[in-house]
Amino acid sequence: MKSLARVWILLVLSGFISYAASAQLVPASVQPDGPPPALRPRKTWHFAAAGDSRNCGDIIMPAIAHGAAQDQAQFYWHLGDLRWTSDFDEDMLAAAKLQHKHISIADYENRSWDDFRQNQVAPFGAIPFFVGIGNHETTYPKTRAQFENAFADLLNIPPLKEQRERDQKNGVVPDAGPKTYFHWTLDGVDFIYLDDATHDEFSPDQLQWFEAVLGADSKNESVHTVVVGMHAALPESISRGHSMNEWQQGGTTGEQVYRDLLKFRNDAHKLVYVLCSHSHYYMEDIFNTPYWRSHGGVLPGWIAGTAGAHRYTIPKNAATVAKENVYGYLVGTVNAPDSPAGSIQFEFKEIHESDIPQSVVEHYSPEFVHWCFISNSSVKPDNGAPGPPPVP
Repeated sequence: MKSLARVWILLVLSGFISYAASAQLVPASVQPDGPPPALRPRKTWHFAAAGDSRNCGDIIMPAIAHGAAQDQAQFYWHLGDLRWTSDFDEDMLAAAKLQHKHISIADYENRSWDDFRQNQVAPFGAIPFFVGIGNHETTYPKTRAQFENAFADLLNIPPLKEQRERDQKNGVVPDAGPKTYFHWTLDGVDFIYLDDATHDEFSPDQLQWFEAVLGADSKNESVHTVVVGMHAALPESISRGHSMNEWQQGGTTGEQVYRDLLKFRNDAHKLVYVLCSHSHYYMEDIFNTPYWRSHGGVLPGWIAGTAGAHRYTIPKNAATVAKENVYGYLVGTVNAPDSPAGSIQFEFKEIHESDIPQSVVEHYSPEFVHWCFISNSSVKPDNGAPGPPPVP
């Protein structure tokens, strides 16, 4: 009898070891008969995000794409302001000059978004690219409708199309087709992009949609984290002077969205993170302000307007972690080791002049690439000397 008992125990242990080994190899999402989610091995994965790639974006974005590939990013999330629109982007002027060509105003207006696709989206290759709208996408003569038409394919990539179909099937919101506000869910994280590109936002339709999505997430046990991205920061951040506080409806509706997120976090007991750009520097903990500390609470928030735009000086009341005169992008690590399930750790990865791909340097010239790093900025050099003049 003792011998039989030993055999039985060995068989049980063998089966358990076999299951444990297989669980490490098969994602939890395709294990229908596996253990409860809390007991499944947690998969760590990454994504990349930043906004404001005008001015020198054709120089910086290929380097970000290379970095995102090295980081094994599941996708790149652009937080708006693709091209300058109100004036010529210096990178387009530099490329034309090297080809002994002249760009007219009409040429620029017709080509700027195609230039973005060719020089900023294409370098990401197979990495999914989620494009957000910013205020410069609605600067005259551009409009939101033109943006929707020009980027219809990126606003309808499979994750977004499939999410809209699920939402319609589950009665969350009707599928009204691709829009400049959207969301998609990946491995328990709902990524929501809000459109605050114009002063009539947030519109009642967008607010209704957003609150319906949050309501569905609060009831969905498979969703444990929400990441909200947008161009201009929600009101009462450290970057208050360059945010939704700049217009009346933005201040009112932006605060409503912030309070919706606080309520969602507190009632549903799920994690919330907020990403934005618009201000051309890097900053963490942007909602840790006296206003929000005394009006409901502080949400984790980041500004990463560092993908090529003319760089700004950080505010005097800047957060503890803030960087000016830099290019770079955020890397979000989901389910990092030794962190709570569903949590996201964010790291800013700076792009240096040496990171620019050689093909980009050759196309735009070393002189122009250097100009982007020393002169595309409102921050004075340490020695107080002016940089070289802009490219004509």
